[in-house]
Amino acid sequence: NLIRDIFVSAPGKAILHGEHAVVHGKVALAVSLNLRTYLRLKVTTTGKVCINLPNIDTFHCWDLSELRWLIHNFSAQRLDAELVKRLREFVGATNGNLDTCSMATLSFLYIYISFNSFLSELPSLTLTVWSELPTGAGLGSSAAYSVCLAAALLCTSGAIPVPLKEWDHTARWCQEDLELINSWAFQGEMIIHGNPSGVDNAVGTWVPRSTKVLVARVKDKINKFPSIMTPVLDSVDAVSCTCEKVLSEMTCEPITGEHYNILEELIDINQHHLNVMGVGHPALDMLCQVTLAKGLHSKLTGAGGGGCGITLLRPGALGQLEVPDGTVQDLRDCGFDCWETSIGGPGVQQHSPLSVKEEILEILNRD
Repeated sequence: NLIRDIFVSAPGKAILHGEHAVVHGKVALAVSLNLRTYLRLKVTTTGKVCINLPNIDTFHCWDLSELRWLIHNFSAQRLDAELVKRLREFVGATNGNLDTCSMATLSFLYIYISFNSFLSELPSLTLTVWSELPTGAGLGSSAAYSVCLAAALLCTSGAIPVPLKEWDHTARWCQEDLELINSWAFQGEMIIHGNPSGVDNAVGTWVPRSTKVLVARVKDKINKFPSIMTPVLDSVDAVSCTCEKVLSEMTCEPITGEHYNILEELIDINQHHLNVMGVGHPALDMLCQVTLAKGLHSKLTGAGGGGCGITLLRPGALGQLEVPDGTVQDLRDCGFDCWETSIGGPGVQQHSPLSVKEEILEILNRD
């Protein structure tokens, strides 16, 4: 029997240190953010397949008969180039048209149609997605979307069981099921990003700029100045490993001011690394200046070339995070949007409707 209605969510991610280093065999330290993408999948009897992505003003609806001709025999173990080609033509994502709406639609249709291998007949359904994450800034919004898609469609097709019991508010899948979710989410990421590292979808499962262009820029610098850039990458690697060691210490011994002192120094060092590598931006330099004036330390996270920065907040006397007076307003006056969050949230999980924030549930329940 098909699962008729399912709610799932997955977290975004921040790279604390090591942006672009992972492509060169170095360590990138990634953590999950407690900013999440939420998805509702509802099986219907309309004979239509509908996808609603209000964050990016996208709504599509197709008759099942329009999609059946796209189905053919293919391997579910790797990205199927022929199916991707057919889908690109179907959604009009050809001739270099790689906008967010087209890629999100393409990823959904690829995973949905691929599940013909699990089902005798593809179901009609409505899919609605809402994200707390900004899109296109390198905070893992596309991976969180792909992870949610994979989890919901795998459950609906019966390929993995529903983990949520009647009395649960949230539940997670077993390790074997999470590995299957991650493998399908990675295929979705390949469609959206071309050659992803796999870090974002792994973080999402377990724990309008182009990242591809910026990664290529780093590679160009390494090829041009190998004797200069290789030591920079080695230093980034060392920063990531040192930061990981400090964070591990903070989980098993009393947290001290010295822990935060080291983390702040590492943030400053790594931000200089990123500028040397050519993925910085004047706006990020401004962010660092504004927060430093308030005694805070910031750096790039995500795609680079603008995008997002992260600022470390120290806990106050009562253990609550403290933002110095005027910081948020100063940043907004410079044109920045601000989100306050924490790191280390759970990976993909299924929700009961009661566990979804009221304002998000209202969006997901819209037809």
